[in-house]
Amino acid sequence: VQLQASGGGLVQAGESPKLACAVSGSTSYIRHVAWYRQRPGQEREWVARIDPGGSTSYADSVKGRFTISRDYAKMTVYLQMSSLRPEDTAVYYCKAYSVASEYWGQGTLVTVSS
Repeated sequence: VQLQASGGGLVQAGESPKLACAVSGSTSYIRHVAWYRQRPGQEREWVARIDPGGSTSYADSVKGRFTISRDYAKMTVYLQMSSLRPEDTAVYYCKAYSVASEYWGQGTLVTVSS
């Protein structure tokens, strides 16, 4: 299983970029997919998760501002971000879970300027 994250870049505070995580390989074994982020000088933290049935959950820091979604036809998971703040600056990673393994993407940097 391979994950390719994209959509990062330099954005202004308040903007609404959308990240994408393309999943390829033995995707039939994938269960839920999550987004994590690592802010400068901090540990990697969980951001959002989507389950096979479409249920979603969010970290309190992004709840109401970020939306995770999944396109099965494209095998892509999205993270729609809105009302971005400078403290959302981070490298964003997607992670896929199968029954036996976990897979990380390479990360995409989002820099939010004030």
